[in-house]
Amino acid sequence: MHKITSKFTTGLHKLQRTERATGTTPNLASLESSIYRYRKQRGVNLGSWFVLERWITDAPFRNAASPAQSDLDVARGADARQVLETHYDAWVTEKDWEWISDLGLNTVRIPIGYYHLCGTDPSVLSGTDFAQFGDVFAGAWSRLIKAIETAERFGLGVLLDLHAAPGKQNNDAHAGTSNPAAFFKDNRHREHTIHVLRTLVTHLNAHTPPLVNIVGIELLNEPHPSTDAELHKWYTAAIKDLAALDPTLPIYLGDCWKTEQYAEYIKSTAKPTLLVLDHHLYRCFTPSDISTPAPAHAHALTDEGAHTPRMFARVSEMLDSAGAGLVVGEWSGALNPGSLTGSPDDTKNYVAAQLRLYEAHCSGNFFWTYKKQGARPDRGWCLRDAVAAGIFPSRVGLFASKNPEGDHERQARVRDGLKDKALGEHTAYWSKFPGKYQHARFAEGFTLGWDDAYRFFTSSSPHVSELGFVGAWARIRTNDHGSSFWEFQHGFKQGVAAARTDFRRCYCSE
Repeated sequence: MHKITSKFTTGLHKLQRTERATGTTPNLASLESSIYRYRKQRGVNLGSWFVLERWITDAPFRNAASPAQSDLDVARGADARQVLETHYDAWVTEKDWEWISDLGLNTVRIPIGYYHLCGTDPSVLSGTDFAQFGDVFAGAWSRLIKAIETAERFGLGVLLDLHAAPGKQNNDAHAGTSNPAAFFKDNRHREHTIHVLRTLVTHLNAHTPPLVNIVGIELLNEPHPSTDAELHKWYTAAIKDLAALDPTLPIYLGDCWKTEQYAEYIKSTAKPTLLVLDHHLYRCFTPSDISTPAPAHAHALTDEGAHTPRMFARVSEMLDSAGAGLVVGEWSGALNPGSLTGSPDDTKNYVAAQLRLYEAHCSGNFFWTYKKQGARPDRGWCLRDAVAAGIFPSRVGLFASKNPEGDHERQARVRDGLKDKALGEHTAYWSKFPGKYQHARFAEGFTLGWDDAYRFFTSSSPHVSELGFVGAWARIRTNDHGSSFWEFQHGFKQGVAAARTDFRRCYCSE
C-alpha cells in the first residue's frame, strides 16, 4: 500500500520552523495536504462511477427512460435509487484502490454531477432538471466521502471534477441529461453552479477528520461556451468565491481546447490560489485523426519541433512562471481503426509517446478511463485492459530501492557543490548584461529547491512523490516576489531538477 508517511509531516514541521525564522509563510491548508496538492499527479479517471456513461457500463441503464443515455434518464426509470446505489457500491472496490496504487498512480479524478451533492444539501437541486429526484441521489454523497477516505488510505489524492453542471455545460449525455445544453444561455444556471461549488467546498472542509487528500476542484468539465469571454468572466467569479472559502484549495480550469488562450487568461488573472489548466488530448475523433497513421500520431507527440510538444513547452513555461500549472485531465490509448497499421505496437507506442510528453511538460495526467465493461477487452480506453496487454506500463513513477534517510551528509555535500557550480554559471552569464542583480537569491532558491524536492521524495512509500507544481511551490516558499524573484525562481527550479537527478541515480530502481 502506498502511504503518505509521517516523515513528510516531520519534514514540513521543519519547513514550518524555517518559515518562522525567515519570515516566509506558505499558503498551505495543512502540512500533509500540501504534498497531495503540489506533487506530480500521475492519475486515472474513475469514469462512469458517479456520472454514468453507457458506452463504459451498460448495466445501470437497464430500466432507464428513453433515450437511456444520461443520469437523468436513469433517474426517471424504475427502481432508480436501487440501481444507482448497487452500481456505486460495486464499480470501485477495495481491490481496485489497491490495484491503482500498486501501479504507481497517486491520484484519481472523479467525475461528479451537482445532483450527487443533494444528500448533504438538497438546495443544489432547486429549480433544476433533477429537482424531483432528490431521493434517487440521496445516497451518493456518503459514498463519495467514503471514496475520498478510502483513497487516502492508499496514499491517493482525489481531484473532484464537476462533470455535470446545472443547465448542462456541453451537449454530451455525460453532462447529466439528454437535453440540450443551456448553461451559457441562462445566467441563473451559472449562478446556481457557483452555489453548487460553494456547497461542495464548504461540506468537504467541514468534514472531520479533514480530507487531506483533496488535490483540487475542477469547476467544469469540457465547457462549450458561447464565447470565451463569457467563460472567462464566469471562471473569474467562481475562483473569487471559492478562494474566499478556502484560499489553499487548488482550482482546475478546462481549456476548451484553446490551451494557449486560456493559459494567457490564467497568467493575466488574479491567482488567490493555485490555478491549474486542464487540457484533454484525444486523437481518434476528427477526419484528420482518422486519416493519420498511428506512427505519425506518436511522432507528432515526441518530435520537439512538432506543434503539440512546442505548444506544451510554451504553455508549461508560461504557467509555471506565473505560479500556476498544466495537466492533461483526460487522455487515452484509443486510435480510430483508420489510424492502425496492423502493427501490434501501434497503441503501445502511442501511449508511450503521450507519457513522455506529459512527463516532460505537465504537472499531472489522468488516463481515461480506469475500467470498462464489455464482451471484449478495450485496450485503448480501459486502463485495466491496457496494462494487462502490456500497452500501458506495469509501473509508473519513481520507486525507491534504497532508503535515503541517514544519507543527509552526502546529500548536503552534493547539493552545495552543485549549487556553487550553478551559481557560478548563472553569475557568469548575467555578467554579460549590465544591471542590478541579487545572485544570492539564486543560491537561496537552489538550496530550497533541492531540500524541498527531497522532502517530497522522502514523504511516501514505497513509490515516490515528486514536487510537480514547481513554479507555484517556489512562489509560496518566499514572501519576496520583487525584482529579484526571478533569480530565486531560476535557482529553485534548478535545485529541484538537480535533486531529482541525484535521487534517481542514488536511490531508485528503474
